[in-house]
Amino acid sequence: MANANLFQTLKSALLPAADARNFEAAPAYRLTPKHRLAQYAATGCLNDTYYAAAEDQLDTVLALCQEVDARFIAQTAVYCRERGYMKDMPALLAAVLAARGAPELAPVFGRVIDNGRMLRSFVQILRSGVTGRKSLGTRPKKLVQQWLNGASEKALLAAAVGNTPSLADVVKMVHPKPLEKWREAFFAWLIGKPHDPQALPQQVRAFEGWKRERGGELPDVPFQMLTALALSPQEWAQCALRGGWQMLRMNLNTFQRQGVFELPGMVDAVAARLRDPQEIAKAKVFPYQLMAACSAAGPDLPDMLHRALHDALEISLANVPQIEGRVVVCPDVSGSMSSPVSGYRGSATTQVRCIDVAALVAAALLRRNPQTTVLPFEREVVEVELDAAAPVFANAQKLASVGGGGTNCSAPLARLNRMRARADLVVFVSDNESWIDAARGAGATATMAEWQRFKRRNPQAKLVCIDIAPHGTTQALEAPDVLNVGGFSDAVFDIVAAFAAGQLRPDHWVGEIEAVTI
Repeated sequence: MANANLFQTLKSALLPAADARNFEAAPAYRLTPKHRLAQYAATGCLNDTYYAAAEDQLDTVLALCQEVDARFIAQTAVYCRERGYMKDMPALLAAVLAARGAPELAPVFGRVIDNGRMLRSFVQILRSGVTGRKSLGTRPKKLVQQWLNGASEKALLAAAVGNTPSLADVVKMVHPKPLEKWREAFFAWLIGKPHDPQALPQQVRAFEGWKRERGGELPDVPFQMLTALALSPQEWAQCALRGGWQMLRMNLNTFQRQGVFELPGMVDAVAARLRDPQEIAKAKVFPYQLMAACSAAGPDLPDMLHRALHDALEISLANVPQIEGRVVVCPDVSGSMSSPVSGYRGSATTQVRCIDVAALVAAALLRRNPQTTVLPFEREVVEVELDAAAPVFANAQKLASVGGGGTNCSAPLARLNRMRARADLVVFVSDNESWIDAARGAGATATMAEWQRFKRRNPQAKLVCIDIAPHGTTQALEAPDVLNVGGFSDAVFDIVAAFAAGQLRPDHWVGEIEAVTI
């Protein structure tokens, strides 16, 4: 009988050798420029992370834009805005197109720059000079003018909240020439120039009148325009009922402090809004944002609102797929996953860490696929007892409370191989910064070697690596049976389900982005 260990080693040597090093200087596979750009756009927030400074992310994205064509940049911007719900990265990619003078800017502008915040971000980035020019240029200026002249009164008022630049700054830059009297008066009011008060739009007139008289019904203006003023509990209650869904879930503790939930019927009304499926879908909320809201809800908040937040989290995960066959999900609970999911932003840093997102994805897949095996890992697999029937939030909290050591992405596969386990789909949720299992010298990563062993017993199995941090490398090389996808919106679940069902194009996630119509 031939030496099995010897010939197994030789077979492993035929695997593709690692061609890059990750941030831990361990072997990894470099993604293609298109794939790397997509990964950065879907997971990068242009803030410091555990491994990389914000400036490094920016430099990497700009360098990658030089390696791909303008059409793919445009498709990535649209995909990451419409399906990934990202903000800064789509605005940056639109600014890159503007600096290039790319014709693709015009057809995607309205899809990416779809509200006032995105407009101000686009102008800020372009004017900063980071994309190669400091002036807006003729075509971008016209597109900004068109947005200003086409936006509704409500959209303009929402855009007027915020600075650097403010909407007034943008108006001064591009000098829009409005056709309507109300819009002309609004722009003059915004930048402090003489105007006809009676020509102002109704909401602005109501706001100015209310500030003078401080009586009557609260004007229907953005929440932020009112909160600096002294409001009664009844007026705070009007804000809660009329404001956007995202504003509501972010300010529950504030409304509690202002006595809103002591008013008759307010707890029921706010709870109904929080768990309304249509409002949740319209708000494009990240599931992890609802997880954060559940965690941040103060102990004095009425129990009904706590339950409503948990219901909203379950509703936000409604499109998590039911997957045929045996599923294994492997959330990374190592130390590097303690980084805030959207990066360090000073006082605005989110409390949600990468480990929380990984735990949430694992818990959601377990909830929809009760036979799922969950193998959290750091240096080795960590034992955690989960209940598939428990709320997603409860299981996610359990998973996020363990770990903290070094990263060994091959550990779950090694465990499955030792157990001679069978599975149809293995899903990793990680930052891919594996180093505990780093091999000496050249060769494949340990993850690829263990995956090959797993495939001998499970020839039809597929591997998904969900990356939630912008690092540009992977531990498992893209292949017909291996999908690398980035992001933390619920759109990732659609990609996973399509891949598991054999419905993706041969180029997988990049192919999905290239299918975006421009």
